[in-house]
Amino acid sequence: MNATASGAPKGRLVIVGNGMVGHHCVEQLVARGALERFELHVFGEERQRAYDRVHLSEYFTGSCAETLALCDQAFYPDSGVHLHLGEAVLQIDRERAEVVTAEGRYGYDQLVLATGSYPFVPPIEGSAGDARLVYRTLDDLDAIRAAAGSARRGVVVGGGLLGLEAANALKSLGLEAHVVEFAPRLMPVQLDSEGGAALKAQIEALGVGVHLSRATQSISAGADYRYRMNFDGGEHLETDLVVFSAGIRPQDALGRACGLDIAARGGVVIDNHCTTSDPRIFAIGECASWNGSVFGLVAPGYAMARNLAALLMGEQAQAFTGADMSTKLKLLGVDVGSIGDAHGATPGARSYRYIDEANASYRRLVVDASGKHVLGAVLVGDNSYYDTLLQYAQNGIKLPADPATLILPQGGGAPALGADALPDSATICSCHNVSKGAVCAAIDSGCGDLASVKACTKAASGCGGCAALLKQVFEHELTARGVTVDKSLCEHFAYTRQELYALVRVEGIRTFAELLERHGQGHVGCDICKPAVGNILASCWNQPIMDPALVPLQDTNDTFMANMQKNGTYSVVPRIPGGEITPEKLIVIGQVAKKYDLYTKITGGQRIDLFGAQLHELPLIWGELIEAGFETGHAYGKSTRTVKSCVGSTWCRYGVQDSVAMALRLEDRYKGLRSPHKLKFAVSGCTRECAEAQSKDIGVIATDKGWNLYVCGNGGMRPRHAELFATDLDDETLVRLIDRVLMFYIRTADKLQRTSVWRENLEGGLDYLKQVVLDDSLGLAAELEAQMQHVVEQYECEWANALSDPEKLKRFRTFVNDKRADPDVHFVRERGQRRPAAALHLIPTHEEAV
Repeated sequence: MNATASGAPKGRLVIVGNGMVGHHCVEQLVARGALERFELHVFGEERQRAYDRVHLSEYFTGSCAETLALCDQAFYPDSGVHLHLGEAVLQIDRERAEVVTAEGRYGYDQLVLATGSYPFVPPIEGSAGDARLVYRTLDDLDAIRAAAGSARRGVVVGGGLLGLEAANALKSLGLEAHVVEFAPRLMPVQLDSEGGAALKAQIEALGVGVHLSRATQSISAGADYRYRMNFDGGEHLETDLVVFSAGIRPQDALGRACGLDIAARGGVVIDNHCTTSDPRIFAIGECASWNGSVFGLVAPGYAMARNLAALLMGEQAQAFTGADMSTKLKLLGVDVGSIGDAHGATPGARSYRYIDEANASYRRLVVDASGKHVLGAVLVGDNSYYDTLLQYAQNGIKLPADPATLILPQGGGAPALGADALPDSATICSCHNVSKGAVCAAIDSGCGDLASVKACTKAASGCGGCAALLKQVFEHELTARGVTVDKSLCEHFAYTRQELYALVRVEGIRTFAELLERHGQGHVGCDICKPAVGNILASCWNQPIMDPALVPLQDTNDTFMANMQKNGTYSVVPRIPGGEITPEKLIVIGQVAKKYDLYTKITGGQRIDLFGAQLHELPLIWGELIEAGFETGHAYGKSTRTVKSCVGSTWCRYGVQDSVAMALRLEDRYKGLRSPHKLKFAVSGCTRECAEAQSKDIGVIATDKGWNLYVCGNGGMRPRHAELFATDLDDETLVRLIDRVLMFYIRTADKLQRTSVWRENLEGGLDYLKQVVLDDSLGLAAELEAQMQHVVEQYECEWANALSDPEKLKRFRTFVNDKRADPDVHFVRERGQRRPAAALHLIPTHEEAV
């Protein structure tokens, strides 16, 4: 047995469960020095170490077990924690104080149950195989993905939070998605009837079928689809797969079997210190029942974990006395918020309601009998009101004379509740229980930027919903301490990107030197301001990036109009508008790739990328491509990349508009458009959404009356659904609105800010953007359209321009005085193509080097 530093034997602490709450308990114990006192064993039934279940749906949009993991792979071994993955605890032997697994028996002095919950599947005749899928773990999601491969339609049973997440997952997999809910409204726990109706309208507008007040009696073979769901009352719905998300149940089987007290509605009974009926055994998270309640959110589980860790370490432990179940969500791209007593069940409670049926938006404010304090709220369609209302509710802040003003349209959420109005006890981050006082303490201890505050306190590192409030408090506290919140672009320009853009346009500035002389300081600029100004100049005047005035401002990719790869070679990406290409052009790409031995890859953006070109080969390759009618695809710049499309009404039996023709029109119009960040478009010919338009900066989806326009979405590390902006547009109106949105974004966004982040930070949110673009509230519409038209008229293929200028071609040499290839670039063969040797961690022999 191991011993402590004092020579006493270490206690044996076992944690059963390696989910989010179990892992947080381990983190808290390690941070408190528990490994000096305990030999700690953690058992996880799943093969993967703890991962983020809050963002589980991102598994279908590019994330994997590793990117969702809550810690580095080395965390457990480096900390000295014994992690047993894929080793389920089968029994607790309380008499011998041991847990039993298939691998053996492990003794404990203290035992923590963090086994979470399991999805409830009602006993329905015929539910089996692909008609009995669930949405809970990564393995569950793998099963759903496999079933979706041969499916056209999927149904989710359950219209709660996880059910709508599951419906979104089915939609992202290309299936026609439906939700079946037993209750008369969606999210019946969080929303009232009006809120449920607004959410239903928004979700149906996204192409998801919603079936309320339906009880599935049985599942049988279908006629047009694989299964038929038979509802009480004689109705039915056919589908190829069924995902059950009809609620969760506490995973309390181990506690039941060993004789621990179990609550009437399930869950291991715990007291205020998470102790069970056995003083050596504790329970935290969704497997625990406190005062008859099981808490299905991560924040209460984290609170239990923190309190228990303190107790086990002999520290002053704060009692667990319940939790705030307020939540802010985005479901299928729709904002949903629920705070406190959302249903107004408190005696004497009164409500204020705002209903906007035209936009399927709803807000309800519940106040106490005195009308002075917030009890709860419901939000559907716009969560910009959430942070303010939550602070009123949590901190007992006195309401204004007319409480209704807190939910009436303001163009940016509820009237701002300044950070100075929040007490130090106000919770900023509920996931990690970070108060305003803790943020202030972090600043006082030397955290001088937002990243440092996040690292110190962990605020905004959970669900991320508090990020905006955290930033507001941080900047307010810096100002209160006499520290100026500097928003300068860099040391050379005391302006934001937006301010510099205005200076360039108003004064007609065409060069970096001129801007620096008039409005900057210093002589040469830096790696921050030079590319930012180069981007602004290109956006305003569409000067070719090979223009001598812009060349010094560009990074390597723009300088050589190609993306540099990890071995020093470059990629060649010709534009293939809308993904449409003739056989003749396809042959040319193949011939060029074969001639120069380029690795060839079809991308997710419906283009063909050619990798492995050396610097001196770029003009030769592009010469052949341009002669065949290709243009640069701008894969190297912060500009329009692709316009993805399905085949639309031309070929598809579901298509209602010609999505290919519209994609070609949009790509031809916006090609070469320089912007603060890269831009991706997509056009879908029907609501089946095969082009995935709702994950793009600009998404267009056909309706039988025209086009629906979605804006400000993106994939990548932080996926965000685009938001519905306008409906049933004709071709000309669609293009005109896109002109306005994009040019307003270019004018007002920060450097390297994607449209999604710009939209999230835009004061007034989507409503404000609609006012500017649709209602022309600023009187800018004609000016924005004219600026876009200027950019369109100035377009020229940058590679064609470079190939016609001998001076510009001189830079395409590996060596200044020699046209040889780079002798240090090595390749190996794999799957019939060459790849960088370094990518495989190989050094090629003489025979395999190419």
